[in-house]
Amino acid sequence: MPGLRSAGGHQRDALPRVWRKPAIFSGGTEQETFRTFGEQETPVTSALLVANILMFGISWVALANEGGGGGFKILWGMGGETVYRLGASHPFPVFVGHEWWRLVTAMFLHGGLIHIGFNMMSLMQLGPALEELYGSARYLFLYVATGAFGFLVSAWFGNFSLGASGALLGLVGVMLAITTKRGGAYMRDLRSRLVTSVVILFVLGFSGMGIDNYAHFAGLAAGFGLGKLFADRQPMNASERRTAYGLGWLAGMVVIACFALMILHYRDTLPWQR
Repeated sequence: MPGLRSAGGHQRDALPRVWRKPAIFSGGTEQETFRTFGEQETPVTSALLVANILMFGISWVALANEGGGGGFKILWGMGGETVYRLGASHPFPVFVGHEWWRLVTAMFLHGGLIHIGFNMMSLMQLGPALEELYGSARYLFLYVATGAFGFLVSAWFGNFSLGASGALLGLVGVMLAITTKRGGAYMRDLRSRLVTSVVILFVLGFSGMGIDNYAHFAGLAAGFGLGKLFADRQPMNASERRTAYGLGWLAGMVVIACFALMILHYRDTLPWQR
């Protein structure tokens, strides 16, 4: 994912701090430098990071208990029955078994250290800026909604899939929408870098590396649409705050409910064992 570097022009004051010129380039203090790179109040991004790492640990322990967690599998080979039980997205349980909760739990699962490493670096690169811009409640809604839509489309096309990248592409889509609503050289440069990164990602997806282009494209499209729909700023009045909090609580309760259903169905007989 491209970096978020110096902002310029008359819109500087309207941009989140992490989109502005880092203090290290403008003579700021060390404290200001670290704050620019994300040490600010972004609780949802931090919670998502912790949740993904926690679920990766649980996945590895579950796989190890089955005798399959050793060797290089932890790098890029954690799949199969273990992640299926933990809530990976698959067309049969989603559309036949009506296990819709998988569309959410799948975005907290990863296939190895390389997979989660790249995704969490992207989350920390993209998330703080958007959480600061939209507010934590709407940001959580954007993340969950775009990720779930990505897995819905992926399952429709018959894919067994997992990972946070559908939601992360959703964040990229939101950022692309913002660049179309704001002018200036910085926004054009940011849009160009985002588009370049997306094109490279889709090319890699078509190269047979196991990348789920369906989830990526659907998340990207959903994010762009919601980015066009949502005002790219914090809620300004009581009505907007109520709506934002409602969306945030909805997303949070959906995540909790989906994990509760995953736990409830963890020991179910697998479809191919019936």
